[in-house]
Amino acid sequence: QVQLVESGGGLVQPGGSLRLSCAASGSIPILYVMAWHRQAPGKQRELVATMTSGGLTNYADSMKGRFTISRNNAKNTVYLQMDSLNSGDTAEYYCYAKVSVRGAAYWGEGTLVTVST
Repeated sequence: QVQLVESGGGLVQPGGSLRLSCAASGSIPILYVMAWHRQAPGKQRELVATMTSGGLTNYADSMKGRFTISRNNAKNTVYLQMDSLNSGDTAEYYCYAKVSVRGAAYWGEGTLVTVST
């Protein structure tokens, strides 16, 4: 069983930055993929970015150039650096992980990011 705990959300002004963290716990090896998704009010959950244990990354088009995903494999922790935030980035941000390609997927409970004046 894998538990994912996000942190770092909060209120930020437009143009500002935030760094989210997600730590995985449990008796687990290095997680194959760790990722961030988000869900804005009234909208479907969408992919933000993914990163494999080997360092391969993938970003949603609207986040490219503004968001950066990174991870510490030894700690099974993933980060999301978010810059140039705008009101459209307001959402609950969820951590996601898989132990292996065909393994089970796990979700965190989310951390709220609000971009507002």
